[in-house]
Amino acid sequence: MALKSTNPTTTEAWKKLQAHFETIKSQHLKDMFSSDANRADELTLTWEDFYVDFSKNRVTKETVDLLIELANELDLKDAISKYFDGDIINATEGRAVLHTALRAPKDATVLVDGENVIPEVHEVKKKIEGFTNSVVSGEHKGHTGKAITDIVNIGIGGSDLGPAMVVDALQFYKNHLSTHFVSNVDGDHYQEVIKNLNPETTLFVIVSKTFTTQETLSNANSIRAWFLESQPKEAVASHFVAVSTNIESVKNFGIDEANIFPMKDWVGGRFSLWSAVGLSISLAVGYKHFESLLEGAHKMDEHFKTTDFNDNIPVISALLTVWYNNFFESESEAIIPYTQYLNQFATYLQQGIMESNGKSVDRDGKKVNYQTGTLIWGEPGTNSQHAFFQLIHQGTKLIPTDFIGYVESLYGNKDHHNKLMSNYFAQTEALMNGKTESEVLSELKEQSASDEEIKQLLAFKVFEGNKPTTSLLIQKLSPESLGKLIAMYEHKIFVQGIIWNIYSYDQFGVELGKQLAKSILKELTVDGIVGNHDTSTQNLISFFKDNC
Repeated sequence: MALKSTNPTTTEAWKKLQAHFETIKSQHLKDMFSSDANRADELTLTWEDFYVDFSKNRVTKETVDLLIELANELDLKDAISKYFDGDIINATEGRAVLHTALRAPKDATVLVDGENVIPEVHEVKKKIEGFTNSVVSGEHKGHTGKAITDIVNIGIGGSDLGPAMVVDALQFYKNHLSTHFVSNVDGDHYQEVIKNLNPETTLFVIVSKTFTTQETLSNANSIRAWFLESQPKEAVASHFVAVSTNIESVKNFGIDEANIFPMKDWVGGRFSLWSAVGLSISLAVGYKHFESLLEGAHKMDEHFKTTDFNDNIPVISALLTVWYNNFFESESEAIIPYTQYLNQFATYLQQGIMESNGKSVDRDGKKVNYQTGTLIWGEPGTNSQHAFFQLIHQGTKLIPTDFIGYVESLYGNKDHHNKLMSNYFAQTEALMNGKTESEVLSELKEQSASDEEIKQLLAFKVFEGNKPTTSLLIQKLSPESLGKLIAMYEHKIFVQGIIWNIYSYDQFGVELGKQLAKSILKELTVDGIVGNHDTSTQNLISFFKDNC
């Protein structure tokens, strides 16, 4: 077993944390700040263009020290080495976990089964670069000789969420190509995407490791049929490329073997945007920006791998999640980027975090007796302030929240950016301080409220505060800084999995519904086939068939 297996609740550090929690759980953040003038400085990390303020969390320096003691007792350092060195840490599937190798430099050495995979990684990158440059420059043309104007990425899960999020996030850096994404097997989805496209100038990128994923293949075959309504069969080779390991099936689809980009089984789907799965990113923003994205991620890899835990951004961030999830019993975390460019970021992280750490069995195959993965949600500020912030401020749930902001706006509109960031700073301060009864009373009196109005409104306008937030300020949204940010959360996922003693890189829970869907599809499409279902499911199927 590459990774050691220890129930975290049996460690000495966990017992110390439990005792410490009892002494700190009722302390208010306002009091923590008033009693420690150096708190903000001591609980802030700076690295390159990242400024990360953890001080508005319900922790003390002792809490952080005990959490690091837990990480050390669970051999996190050893696990990090195995993670980067290509050990089989995805033990249930017998695989290494090496998305980090995809952004490693040419002179690196990462062994899988005794073979250095870095030369092959850079060979694929060279192929991505060449193809990207030929399409962007207009050298690669459609079968009628017209230059490509539109790119359609056909994939689902990690073959869609990562590329779609990054292309959206980096639209400031986009070139002249228009990029579209088809993921849902809902036929209305792909129809809406293709209805205004010109097949003569559109390039389709099919992303499926096995080339058997139902949703992706259904969409690819339907789009291919639409394409062939107006174009000859031989045109498929000029307008369709694939990212896959199933060479024969891709060739049978009609795609030229030269336009097949390989994938490796040591890259999980939800961490695959750095691989050939990121081809649509490269096409959308140009290869140089794609390379900068990878370089940023590699810088975060080095920070995570080499920095002491006290100053390690992903480690501290992950340990705070453990603190809230397992001691305060918080069930969710909100992620609020104060930029519209990251409007898909929380959606992307939902897969990365919840598919990875949504596990209830430990590395020995035993049912865990503690909470693991957290629920992830969020939307950009300031939109989210007008949607669900009421719940965070005055609801009954404790919701630790990450605030992500940028010092510089991309278009340089200082008036708008100051208004945006004033909300960023105000929300973290308001969540921390709240508003006391005496403050509300004074405010109502200043507004000349009557005694009756004060009596009626007072309780409703009190905010208890003490709501934890982490503030991440980055100099500017760029391909490099985005790479760092994504990699930060990837490593946070890894650390959480190590602490919780689970395997973060399989996703067997995704498969059960797929298997049942295949059998039910036969019932929907073939007369006379009736499955063995519970009465609710059977009634639903019958109602659908009778009324469709």
